[in-house]
Amino acid sequence: MKERANALDALRGYAIITMVLSATVVYGILPAWMHHFQEPPPTHQYDANLSGLTWVDLVFPSFLFAMGAAFPFSIGKKFAKGTSRINLLINALWRGVLLLFFAVFVSHFHPYMIESSQSPRSWSLALFCFAMLFAIYMRIPAKIPEWSRWAIQIGAMVIGTLVMINIDYANGYEFNLYTKDIIIFILAHMAVLASCIYIFTIGRPILRFGVLAFYGVMLFWATFPDSVGAKIMSYTPLDWVYNPFYLRYLFILIPASFAGEILMKWMDERNKGEHITNTKPLVAWGMIGVTLLMVIANMCCIYLHEIILSVVITLVLAIIGVWILKDARDYASLWKKLFILGSALMILGIACEPIDGGVKKDGPSFSYMFVTGAMATMLLIFFNVVCDYFKSHRYTNFLVMSGQNPMVAYVACGLVIWPLLQWTGITNYMGVFYTSPFMAFLQGVLLTTMAVLMTIFFTKMKCIWRT
Repeated sequence: MKERANALDALRGYAIITMVLSATVVYGILPAWMHHFQEPPPTHQYDANLSGLTWVDLVFPSFLFAMGAAFPFSIGKKFAKGTSRINLLINALWRGVLLLFFAVFVSHFHPYMIESSQSPRSWSLALFCFAMLFAIYMRIPAKIPEWSRWAIQIGAMVIGTLVMINIDYANGYEFNLYTKDIIIFILAHMAVLASCIYIFTIGRPILRFGVLAFYGVMLFWATFPDSVGAKIMSYTPLDWVYNPFYLRYLFILIPASFAGEILMKWMDERNKGEHITNTKPLVAWGMIGVTLLMVIANMCCIYLHEIILSVVITLVLAIIGVWILKDARDYASLWKKLFILGSALMILGIACEPIDGGVKKDGPSFSYMFVTGAMATMLLIFFNVVCDYFKSHRYTNFLVMSGQNPMVAYVACGLVIWPLLQWTGITNYMGVFYTSPFMAFLQGVLLTTMAVLMTIFFTKMKCIWRT
């Protein structure tokens, strides 16, 4: 299949762009709904007792969902072409190693780690880190021997590690394997564990569901202190490499893998000419409205703790959506399957809300994972309508291209844009962004725009980072 899943790229792009935006706005003067619910302003101190949901809390699970939905495309297609499960497992393990290295490497080269004064030395090392990442993660478009690719990648990792170990850090920091980017660290876990589950359950959806159900039972068993389940679920031979706590995110990735299989199967059938484009535009517009309402309305209700209202809205929108898709042919057949999956996850998530203390991002509650997984499913439908059905490439290309190169977008601000702004002295005039909530948000928009433009440039140049 040569055709890319534009909707999946757009979902990944949406996740990475909003992730950058949420990290670059000015803290302290924006309203609470502009930050993680459990880290309210002005102090942004984490409070485990708070439960709720903001748009920022949807960012990371959307990226995880996109990762899980890509398994059928990245792993399933290789298996269909004859790649053995053993080779797929080796690839998954190596991907985890690359992501773990990325998590440690990037964290040690952030300017605030190196110099408290933000000196040219720290900016130069940040740019050095960015350059080394190309040698490690970029797929060289030129035709060179495979051993040469490995030599370049391993050699760059060795050089980067030697520099990282020998840096004189400031603020009491030092080289430490426990100093790593937590988001990438979680992704490394999922790249290995969720991939392994998918590899062994390709073509066995019931078994995959059974693995998830078994893990749910283990989590419940682990709630009893000193039980065997608690010991199993807390055991780790090396906690800087593996933390069993993060296995909870399987409740996002495994449902996402089902969504990805639905999408890939539909694309295969369409490429074979088994679908004829006859879905009416009115149906497509209806799905845009229903999916966006499902996300926005539930987010507002959960933020305000109006759970009963959330249940009512979800049921009403689910009925409306199924009615709109009653004549499910071509695109509508895809949307109907995804919509039923998303609606079921939403209802399940809302039902779990009172059981495990509400919708909590940290540590992730069942309701949080099911609700955000449902919202990501709705966004996948939305992007499929906009990107593939209406083919609005002019307006969505920035999302698609960012989604094709998310690792560049993730580090663009910290390793390139901010050091360059410091070097040119522009940051001396950025105090204006601390004067009002609008200006605080504008800073995030400007920095995110620069990151997106930089990512688009490298994507067009075929400089794409992959694990």
